[in-house]
Amino acid sequence: MRILIATAGSRGDVAPYTGLGAALRQAGHEVALAATEGFATSAESAGLDFGPLPADHRSHGGVQRKRDLLRAASAFMTDIGEGIADVLTEDTDLLLLSATTAPLGWHLTQATGIPGLGAYLQPTAPTGDFAPTVTGARSLGRAGNRALGHFALRMADGVYEPAVKRLRARLLLPPLTAAAMRRRQCEAAWPVLHGFSTALVPRPADWAPHLTVTGAWQPYLDPSAQLPAELEDFLTAGSRPILVGFGSMAGGEGERLSEITVRALRKAGLRGILQSGSAGLAADAGDDVLTVGDVPHALLFPRLAAVVHHAGAGTTAAALRAGIPSVTVPVAADQPFWAARLAGIGAAPKPIPFRSLTEELLADALTTVVREPSYAQAAEAAARHMGTEDGEEAVVTAVRRLER
Repeated sequence: MRILIATAGSRGDVAPYTGLGAALRQAGHEVALAATEGFATSAESAGLDFGPLPADHRSHGGVQRKRDLLRAASAFMTDIGEGIADVLTEDTDLLLLSATTAPLGWHLTQATGIPGLGAYLQPTAPTGDFAPTVTGARSLGRAGNRALGHFALRMADGVYEPAVKRLRARLLLPPLTAAAMRRRQCEAAWPVLHGFSTALVPRPADWAPHLTVTGAWQPYLDPSAQLPAELEDFLTAGSRPILVGFGSMAGGEGERLSEITVRALRKAGLRGILQSGSAGLAADAGDDVLTVGDVPHALLFPRLAAVVHHAGAGTTAAALRAGIPSVTVPVAADQPFWAARLAGIGAAPKPIPFRSLTEELLADALTTVVREPSYAQAAEAAARHMGTEDGEEAVVTAVRRLER
């Protein structure tokens, strides 16, 4: 089959699909990845064709009003809808759609007759088991969680409404609201595969049968990939270090975060690695702290004592897969959800909200996870559980069923 995987967003929203695409390619399919601009190299290294989608032009400077953020997100989705329509070709046999692109891709499947399959990194369907991932809310009880889950979906419908209206006009489809299309897909039991581990989020018992959990999808890793020599030397020069990184988050906060991190590491008596990321973390040269750029988590994490991170879905899965504890500092979106999940299974202490981060809080949390063996034990137990899951193969099997 000729498969187009469509996703949008930052590295954490894209990287898992490179590994998923590589597994589908290995199974004999032709696979293209449509993602926001800047991921061409990642796709091509995994042996995938690449279709560029418009980049997210939302401002990263300062604090914006929620209304401004929603308006910018809506404009971004309009661009993404146009972009997917541009890269979709007539010979495509299957659309694999992320949680971000599905509300747009549904209309493309209606217009073209090309079948679609959901491939989500987060649980989005309402459930009594927990509050919606995007709200950051604590559990409101089973009825409250389900009600809030439906409310979150209606809020998302509003963000997509202008994009849907424009896309359907382009596709010469009759008017249909984003909410109506979502309800139609739900009633049709449109299948969605979820790429996270049941070690972290057991499949909700109140989900419909067409919603499945496969296990986490790993970013593609070149078999010949190695860590940089300087990093390798640092790792072998002393005790296991702590990695601190915020991925694509915390832009413009580099100086503050770097100072807090280095002081906390030294207060706790630990060696550290700062991953620069979008925040631009950096430390002065020293024997106990090293600054690195983008390196494969799969190679680095198993050699760490713990990792301090923003609790994005990808970093959360990588830490658990490596069997190491986390200290979470969630910033936005679904990150408080994953941070709470890590704490819930005992693989991390209570999350530190990003705006509350201090040298003292971070030093205390680091001391706790390194000295208290229960955190590492919980992470190792989760790693063993993840070792029984094969998320990529589950998707390959689902696609194979569609060929029959």
